[in-house]
Amino acid sequence: MNHLRKTIIIKLFFCLQFLLLLVPVFCSAAEKSEFDNLLLGNPGKADVVIDRRGFAVGFSNKHRQPLWVIYKLTAEELQTEPHKRSNRFRHDHLIRQSAYPKEYTRSGFDRGHLAPAADMAFSKQTMLDSFLMSNMSPQLPGFNRGIWKRLEELVRAIALNEKEIYVVTGAIFPPASETKYLPSGRITIPKAFYKVIYDLTPPQKMIGFIIPHRSSDQPLQVFAVSVDEVEKQTGLDFFSQLPNDLGDRLETVFLIKKWDFCD
Repeated sequence: MNHLRKTIIIKLFFCLQFLLLLVPVFCSAAEKSEFDNLLLGNPGKADVVIDRRGFAVGFSNKHRQPLWVIYKLTAEELQTEPHKRSNRFRHDHLIRQSAYPKEYTRSGFDRGHLAPAADMAFSKQTMLDSFLMSNMSPQLPGFNRGIWKRLEELVRAIALNEKEIYVVTGAIFPPASETKYLPSGRITIPKAFYKVIYDLTPPQKMIGFIIPHRSSDQPLQVFAVSVDEVEKQTGLDFFSQLPNDLGDRLETVFLIKKWDFCD
């Protein structure tokens, strides 16, 4: 009986540990999470920050979408047998201002993932979480299924090659006088989107991309910028926990030739 009781207790312990990995964490700029998405810093400015196993989201109540999502992406995750794509878009019950899927219906815009489903396919839960509306921004079909898809594929290629990277993605909004909304009148249509990539494998390097919200056949290199430039256009502060000298050097300098990609 004692042996059976001990076995049950051990099993319950490991079940509890697994369940804790699925529990999202609310974070302020000063709080810590058990996940590694915010390990290098909270980019800031968000009304609500929720950290889940796959990615952290900094949500804007005003725009009803993320200002940023951030996550570590590894070659190991991408090489894991992928879970079937969910396609089950749903309201995020943890964020009151999160959009509802029907607000995009017949709007002319896709529900555009910021943390791509393909990056989150390493577990069933992370795949499901990637379809929460708190991870969506309005994207024109030609943009979402064209140049943005190419950039997402590039990010995965970099992760496979470099083994471990951080990715930050978000929307850039127009000035108030030029703001447009989806038909519901609640969700701001971005003027551009950005990605920031931080390669953790020595020699470490960073690069940013800012792509106007429209179809484009241009090479991705055309849209490459320094991370410092992305910070200027968004007002965010990426990787603030890095030592100042390292962060400043990586954020202000980027060289295309140091990245093993071509479009």
